[in-house]
Amino acid sequence: MSDSPTDVPAPTAEDITTVMPPLSRREQRRIMKGAGPRDWVPPTVATHPDSGMPLAPGAPGARPYANADQYGGAILATPQGQQQVSGAESARSFEQQLLAVDDRPPLAELDAQNISAWFGDHQVLDRVSLTMPAGVITSLIGPSGCGKSTFLRILNRMHELIPSASLAGEVLLDGEDIYDPSRKLVDARKHIGMVFQKPNPFPAMSIYDNVLAGLKLTGTRADRDRRDYLVETCLTKAGLWKEVRDRLRAPGGGLSGGQQQRLCIARSLAVTPKVLLMDEPCSALDPTSTRVIEETMLELVDDVTIVIVTHNMQQAQRVSTQCAFFLAAQGQPGHIVEHGSTEAMFSSPIDSRTFDYVNGVFG
Repeated sequence: MSDSPTDVPAPTAEDITTVMPPLSRREQRRIMKGAGPRDWVPPTVATHPDSGMPLAPGAPGARPYANADQYGGAILATPQGQQQVSGAESARSFEQQLLAVDDRPPLAELDAQNISAWFGDHQVLDRVSLTMPAGVITSLIGPSGCGKSTFLRILNRMHELIPSASLAGEVLLDGEDIYDPSRKLVDARKHIGMVFQKPNPFPAMSIYDNVLAGLKLTGTRADRDRRDYLVETCLTKAGLWKEVRDRLRAPGGGLSGGQQQRLCIARSLAVTPKVLLMDEPCSALDPTSTRVIEETMLELVDDVTIVIVTHNMQQAQRVSTQCAFFLAAQGQPGHIVEHGSTEAMFSSPIDSRTFDYVNGVFG
């Protein structure tokens, strides 16, 4: 191998695809920083033991991938054969191409503006506004009956399914109102997924078919290879693949409660949502299953914006970056008392009612 770089074009997305298997955004960033993804060693990218430069797949003397910033150059396997790409500019291009081949939608911001809601003549929310930043877990806390779950259902147009329900205000997904009459309901549900308090897999449907159920509802077509890939990828993201990979054709209703909840998460991920709403997803689970679900949420936040309703203050502190405190005085509709960073909300809240609630004085 020559020490001087050859003058070749930067690698294309197709070239990179031949080198790297599909990775999450977190895995891509970890690799570019010199760390391997969890439970995975790159099988097709290796470095020379002396120079530290990446070698083409199958090259002798390979060792695990190293920090891209240390490269003098790179050897990539392309459809036209091996090519050498050199310098820090190429390392940056390599990182950009890794991100470019990710087929998931970009992270999205959800913005609720002046949301009021009614059931018949009874008002349950009053002018609630909250921005849920992209790539962040936002927790909604507050005592029962203050409108948290109603607010969550409004965020993906489930509130309107109740005959007596009505609402005012806007819900913007990356600046576009999901309640715009020109937008289809199925599109809102595809982009904004929902995981409920009680696990609700289709009990007689296999684990495999449960994961893919959303594709049928959204009219998404996929060949067998694509379906197999989605099932494995989504179950892996939901932290369930290793537990069920040998019984994918078994009924989803035969899983434990915690496994069923993770199956529901995998089902939501199969349609590549931009936002995932979770309504007390751990309230019916034991502590061990709760821990697994929380770990899953922290892994998923690199791929999807998450909004979670929880009555568990410790859980809100463990998983969320942003927090909103809902409260409804007796006979009055719910509203947001205070919102901000979770750390500030629990350590130095502005409103005394927030301090009392997070410290267990009431609620």
